Amino acid sequence: MRIVSWNCNGKFREKFKKIKELDADIYVIQECENPQCYAGTAYSGFAKNYIWNGENKNKGLGIFAKESISIQRNGWDAYCLRNFLSVKVNHDFDLLGVWACKPYIEEYYIYQCIHMQKYNDQTIIIGDFNSNKIWDKTHSARNHTNVVKELERKNLISAYHYVYHEKQGEEKQPTFYLYRHLDKGYHTDHCFIKKERIKNYQVLHSQSWLNYSDHLPISLEI
Repeated sequence: MRIVSWNCNGKFREKFKKIKELDADIYVIQECENPQCYAGTAYSGFAKNYIWNGENKNKGLGIFAKESISIQRNGWDAYCLRNFLSVKVNHDFDLLGVWACKPYIEEYYIYQCIHMQKYNDQTIIIGDFNSNKIWDKTHSARNHTNVVKELERKNLISAYHYVYHEKQGEEKQPTFYLYRHLDKGYHTDHCFIKKERIKNYQVLHSQSWLNYSDHLPISLEI
């Protein structure tokens, strides 16, 4: 199974054909429109099997799957934290899609504390955390490093750091380019998973993606 996460930077209804080229089984898309608002369009045709949430119909978090895959909303309450979407995949494992908005990792940290008892070593967490160890001091104890440490206690590690043997905060492959400037790259998109489940993990770093978004997709194969 291939899972792709991408912050599309809005207007996903005009960009979904690009990500569809990857032929993933599941797409976790940040900043996408609610497909329900685009009935009868090519976008709604793409979104035949999806779950979406968000405060703004034009910018939310969506999980899109092939029709042969079962996705069911878990109903993990977010308590007004934004934006987290937990689904059960094929009645088998929990997939948590993440788009952490201000104050970024602090919102995810709280969400994780609330639901940590539900996490297990089959859980997959993937998305745009808007976070990196380099900003730890900005967030006091609710920081990136402490999130990583808590997940490791559940046997969930960062797929990127495991595959590429790099340390947190020293990533060589950015996933986000501020204002799409190549000299302002940061690694802010992450995937946490039990290491034995990883078959392949990549940052799709072709510069052509910057024609569509300030983020690059990340791809996980399990």
